[in-house]
Amino acid sequence: MIVKTKKYQLETGTYIKLGLFNILKEQWWVALIAIAIGCGYFWIASWWWISMALLAYVLYWVFWLIQFAGVTQMEQNKVIFEKMSYEIDSRQILMKLNTKQGMPIKWDMIKRAEMTKDAFILTMSKAQFIHLPYKIFNSDNEKKFLETILKRKELIK
Repeated sequence: MIVKTKKYQLETGTYIKLGLFNILKEQWWVALIAIAIGCGYFWIASWWWISMALLAYVLYWVFWLIQFAGVTQMEQNKVIFEKMSYEIDSRQILMKLNTKQGMPIKWDMIKRAEMTKDAFILTMSKAQFIHLPYKIFNSDNEKKFLETILKRKELIK
């Protein structure tokens, strides 16, 4: 069976939000470093430890925000934010701009998958993921088929 979706365009705001959330999940330990620096207050009692730890943590998140916002502005990445449809089967995901242009993504490129309340999120790296909202599927059977593929590939439990 091949699942053919409706055309969908990933919004830049959605990309930035999902990218930052992905960084938060993958690099949660950065908060521990900021806390450790802030604990320098107990060694030498100065509010500089806490303020500099907070500043460093905020700058870290600003860095990632700039990275994801920059991806949305780059000319070579404009294709990511165009309307495309997807053809999904047990071998690959085919991202199609039109009937003649498309890009296959093998399942082994997907590191993990997640089912949220309104979409499937297939993560390939920190900044690369496929967002498939449930509204682009033509029926519930297609969503269940994709869920079965993800379970079979051990990407979700």
